[in-house]
Amino acid sequence: MRIDVYLARELAPEISRSQIARAIRAGLVRMNDRTAHASHQVGAGDRIEVRFPPPASPAVAPAAPAIEVLWEDADLIFVNKPAGMAVHPSPGHPHSTLVDALAARFPDLAAVMEIDGTWRAGIVHRLDKDTSGVMVVARNAFARTALSEQFKQRTVVKIYIAIIAGHPSRDQVTIDRPIGRHQIERKRMSIQAKNGRAAYSEVTVLKRCHLRADNGPAIPISVAAVHPRTGRTHQIRVHLASIGHPCVGDPIYGRQDRQRMPIKRQALHAFYLAVSHPRRREPVAVIAPVAPDLAQLIENCGLDAAVVAAAALEKPGSPTCGC
Repeated sequence: MRIDVYLARELAPEISRSQIARAIRAGLVRMNDRTAHASHQVGAGDRIEVRFPPPASPAVAPAAPAIEVLWEDADLIFVNKPAGMAVHPSPGHPHSTLVDALAARFPDLAAVMEIDGTWRAGIVHRLDKDTSGVMVVARNAFARTALSEQFKQRTVVKIYIAIIAGHPSRDQVTIDRPIGRHQIERKRMSIQAKNGRAAYSEVTVLKRCHLRADNGPAIPISVAAVHPRTGRTHQIRVHLASIGHPCVGDPIYGRQDRQRMPIKRQALHAFYLAVSHPRRREPVAVIAPVAPDLAQLIENCGLDAAVVAAAALEKPGSPTCGC
């Protein structure tokens, strides 16, 4: 048996095969006192050592932001990420990230290390900086492996509330269009028929309305529930723009007059998230209340944000369109 297959079997479920592969590439696995390669065969009497790096105490930002916790137990943390907060530090956003907030609130996350020593604060998925809503965080290595597998197998249920430009002609549609990196503008994603990765989004229009505006005629917009079956970068924003109804306020994919919009970020909110509990194997579903700026936008259309949120949970299945 190959050593990577053997270790994945022996160390499961806490350690996944992909983590074992990274450890082997990092030189953290030795067999018979020699650095192992993934193709090495294991036999009776072989001695295998896996050198786990010691948990490091992650640096906590001097002014780490507070984060709203929606639900937590010994394995999982569900948080309500506000718009404007980046998930990971980056050159443009080195501080005040979700990672900073988590490290300050939950010091035990320091132990949730990748086998090669990489620390990700238990984060297994992400939201765009200016998208608000619910995210799940793994509190230990066991939960991280289990959640990562659920996202990989697409068994996680996600529902977003999006306020989109215009009035779609149909109430329900599934967008089946592959997404890839834009060939010229590298910060953008786009529909890539040949080189893109499969992406599926189910869209249900909940309400069609008009946004009252002081500087011109009322603006036709719609409130939609979006159920992404896959998790590509910018997926919902790209898919909605591809059918001519981008998120209101979207600075990258929107084509409407943003100067007339009372919101300056994409009107997109991760409303509902359901996973299978890593240990109890039962569903855990958490809702993040509609963000205040989006709730105000909905109410400016004469709608009740609570009624819209309830409708998002009752959305029917959507037929596939010929996109």
